[in-house]
Amino acid sequence: MKPLIFCRELGSGSSCTPAIYELVEKVQSVSDDFRRLYVRGTILGYKRSKSNQYPNTSLIQIEGVNTKEEVTWYQGKRIAYIYKAKVKRDGTHYRCIWGKVIRPHGNSGVVRAKFKSNLPPKSMGARVRVFMYPSNI
Repeated sequence: MKPLIFCRELGSGSSCTPAIYELVEKVQSVSDDFRRLYVRGTILGYKRSKSNQYPNTSLIQIEGVNTKEEVTWYQGKRIAYIYKAKVKRDGTHYRCIWGKVIRPHGNSGVVRAKFKSNLPPKSMGARVRVFMYPSNI
């Protein structure tokens, strides 16, 4: 898809600047076999107070998200914590715990997330995948 066609598809109200053309060309130049549908994130720990911790809510730092306003787009998005287990199940050693972004936590782009089952303590500091769906665009 050429950048000009892309800008026409956006509609007459769109303002296609040279920066947008460059961005579209850069995205198009990426090979088709490498398109990530997720953003990387890091598990920081459980939501907690000074003396209590609440393991049913986890804190996640999403890469490239630094403000509370940027978090709003990620609210409701699905998160996957993928880990490797010793025993094979369903023909694979990899397992996944699914979760969802609930709300921001503070002003620095950290989010609160709830997972189907609480994350194990060994997951602290591990990577998660924040998927771009469900999406309303």
